[in-house]
Amino acid sequence: MNKVAKATIGLMVATIIAKVLGFGRELVLASSYGASMYSDAYITAMNIPLVIFASIGGALGTTFIPMYCNIDNTFGEKRSLKYTNNIFNIVIVLSITLAVLGYVFAEPLVKLFAFGFKEETFQITVNFTRIIIMGTVFTGIGFVMTSYLQVKNNFIIPGLTSLPKNIIIISSIILSTKYGPYTMIWGTVLGLASEFLFQLPFAIKNGYKYTPHINLKDENLRKTIWLIGPVLIGVGVNQINAMVDRALASNLAVGSISALNYSNKLNGFVMVLFISSISTVIYPMLSKLSSEDNKEKFNQSIVQSINSVILLILPISVGAITLATPIVKILFQRGEFDTRATSMTAIALAMYSIGMIAFGLRDILGKVFYSLQDTKTPMVNGAIAVVMNISVNLVLVRYLKHAGLALGTSISAIVCIILLFRSLKKKIGYFGQDKILKTTFKSLLASIVMGGITIVTYNLLSQMLGVGFVKEFIALFSSIFIGAFTYGIMVIVLKVEEINVIVMMAKRKLKLAQV
Repeated sequence: MNKVAKATIGLMVATIIAKVLGFGRELVLASSYGASMYSDAYITAMNIPLVIFASIGGALGTTFIPMYCNIDNTFGEKRSLKYTNNIFNIVIVLSITLAVLGYVFAEPLVKLFAFGFKEETFQITVNFTRIIIMGTVFTGIGFVMTSYLQVKNNFIIPGLTSLPKNIIIISSIILSTKYGPYTMIWGTVLGLASEFLFQLPFAIKNGYKYTPHINLKDENLRKTIWLIGPVLIGVGVNQINAMVDRALASNLAVGSISALNYSNKLNGFVMVLFISSISTVIYPMLSKLSSEDNKEKFNQSIVQSINSVILLILPISVGAITLATPIVKILFQRGEFDTRATSMTAIALAMYSIGMIAFGLRDILGKVFYSLQDTKTPMVNGAIAVVMNISVNLVLVRYLKHAGLALGTSISAIVCIILLFRSLKKKIGYFGQDKILKTTFKSLLASIVMGGITIVTYNLLSQMLGVGFVKEFIALFSSIFIGAFTYGIMVIVLKVEEINVIVMMAKRKLKLAQV
């Protein structure tokens, strides 16, 4: 148990380091290009392969690991390695095929992802896409290496893969301000290649041996394909929604895509810091309890996980809504990122933050269904969420522009969560809904009080300290600290049970860190 806990802490630290550097990449991009034609083109070109491969990679990881374990336990290591190489080589062929097709059909792809781009922005995006698409081969096989290392209980190395990638991309963005925008595109390709190359030596050390083997008639391959379909739709919801947002934003003012991207990255950063570790730990635990048919502990784990997410994310969501402008200003407003870009990004951040709790709970509930060996329910709910996101976005974009797109995504996520809760009730009956509602009400009440005190504190400090980066920084983080303190006092006064669980987890992690 101690080793598992230490591995979890190691994974959390590795993920945080990698994501902090990834967020730094966004800050460098914002400082170098702001919310401009080049940043819009770069972000769109980056997200065309990302939408495809991030979804496939997530689905592959969810299906590859249990399939590998089953083969390894039944037939031995030689057979499981053969299965790995079969998947690896098929992914290479598919990735090369997709890269060639992406290069040839770059123009219609860009029209699909950004149909509103004008001539110059459109052509730049097409050129960027044709270069970046080459890196998808490494992205595809990188996901296979990630899954292989995870099945070998090596979680830290996959968590650090974006470290060399982001260092290379950040360097290329900085160099591109002197040598031209195409420098950051070629740097991005090198960064994508580094994700695979970084993992390869560790995979070999863990027993991986490459063989040029492809067997399309393999029964295990067929099972993987059968499983991967529903999971692909379920995990691809975020990517598809982001694609829809950017496609519609391409028809708006220049910088709209960049504003949505920067605000979405801020939300994503919060998800990684607080949700990923809970999600990573809960999946195997729930799977074990489900297989043992331990309903009492299974339900208890669901309630604790969901309530922990609610307690952590609701105050952050309210804080991000009330302090959106100063947060964006402190983090981004420098270089080419002007007051207009700050205003656009801040309103998008506030709109995305409305659905922050839903984004977090969707990942947790998805893992609950997967632990019950139910891939259909997340798939159906994911499809409904995508259709609703498109419908709501088409309405709201007319009145609220890019802010309407962010709000539409939040609304669809909230509806998706309500549907998932209903589906879970139908599947397993009572699982502690009353406890979840009770915690939600108390946390929301505490968050609203916190939000009011935070914004009043910020306004008072801003007037007292005046203008200037250091003064604004002090005003912002002092008000955040006072707000967090207020929230902590409120949840203790309201006697929220899960606060003790979170405190115990924090104490345990501190003790482990000292060992």
